[in-house]
Amino acid sequence: MRKTLLLSVAAALSLTACAAGGGGNANSGAAAAPGKDDKITLTVWSNYSDREYEEVTKALNSFKKKYPNIEIKHEGSQDDDKITAGIRSGNPPDVAMSFTTDNIGSFCSTGAFQELKPYIDRDKPALDQINEAVRGYTEYKGNRCALPMLTDIYGLYFNTDMLSAAGLSKPPTTTSELLDYAKKTTKKAADGSIEVAGFLPTMMFYNNRPQIWAPFFGAEWENSSGKSGLSGSEGWTEMFKFQKELVDFYGYDALERFRAGLGQEYSADHAFHQGKIAMMMDGEYRTAFLKAQAPNIKFGTAPFPVLDSKKAELQGVGFTTGTIMGIPKGAKNPGAAWELIKHMTFDKETIVSLANAIKNVPSTKESLTDPALEVDEQFKTFIDLAKSGKLKGNPVTPIGDAHIKAVGDFAAEWQSGKATDLKAGFESVDKSIDDQIAKSGK
Repeated sequence: MRKTLLLSVAAALSLTACAAGGGGNANSGAAAAPGKDDKITLTVWSNYSDREYEEVTKALNSFKKKYPNIEIKHEGSQDDDKITAGIRSGNPPDVAMSFTTDNIGSFCSTGAFQELKPYIDRDKPALDQINEAVRGYTEYKGNRCALPMLTDIYGLYFNTDMLSAAGLSKPPTTTSELLDYAKKTTKKAADGSIEVAGFLPTMMFYNNRPQIWAPFFGAEWENSSGKSGLSGSEGWTEMFKFQKELVDFYGYDALERFRAGLGQEYSADHAFHQGKIAMMMDGEYRTAFLKAQAPNIKFGTAPFPVLDSKKAELQGVGFTTGTIMGIPKGAKNPGAAWELIKHMTFDKETIVSLANAIKNVPSTKESLTDPALEVDEQFKTFIDLAKSGKLKGNPVTPIGDAHIKAVGDFAAEWQSGKATDLKAGFESVDKSIDDQIAKSGK
């Protein structure tokens, strides 16, 4: 599961300091692979917990088929802050797993994650097996410092009973239909308070995040000069207008009161689990959570609706992100760490088994078509999107998630009515992003 968490500014800045942290030279060449009989303990840090932690641990231990004397010490609940602190203190893990692909630019440009080119040049793994968008979020300016472990793809979830009760027989395919469906499936009490929201438009809540929404509106992050280009992109303007129309339909204050009472994203109290929302944006992993935590909810999945004026161009597009794996600077066993990363990225049996266990999308093309992959009707939506050739990822920058935060902050002002000039607001966002990138020097 890829949790779309935002890294704190302090942690993002501390990545820069990793270049001066303990350990060896990140560009010193490929370390030798371990011998088959070598006895090594590899330390792996990840942010997995509970059921997913157990399943990922099983997958990591499948590496012992190749190296029976290597022990895997998997430590869960280790976020990017802890990974960064370990690197800076000279006590990093051998392999770091991160949910935060937003930080790949910082990981690569600072040397916090070691460059993988020497290993790739030596071993020549089949990188073309990995979707282009996924390859994109594991490198920065040609420096590949990570590889993926499965992927996440986002689409529309809808409560089939709620749509049926509103006389709707199929999911929406355009943003105008989504707006109409949201209004028809919303239920309000006599006092005007919201009992069920057809669709929540609030930016930065659950998976309503700028980088996830952007592909479905054709919203561009950069202009032709490589600068931040939100103010010149029709897609951003249309996205914000769509969200504001739905906010105004609910009433901002009523919407905020409703939202304040909703459950946490990864708990059984999630609003969709509790029948509090009819439709939402989410990743493929939600299928497993729903079946485990809300088995009585009847739901369907579909590609997320796209902007009407760009339907022909955008239909079938999807957003992708996922868990990334790197060798931190100062890792004690870089050669063995590379072998483990390579195994988790390219070993088809391991990929398919783990995908089945935690309901993530496989990371290689051959694993997407493997007969052992378990694909039900709801999960098929995401497998089809993975095969579509139209996946988009978050732009890789050296400033972590600062560009996402800048958009989210403006969205809050816009939706509340405090900001009324979209053009001026986006120009301010562009300047903020460009200034931060310039200051990074990367």
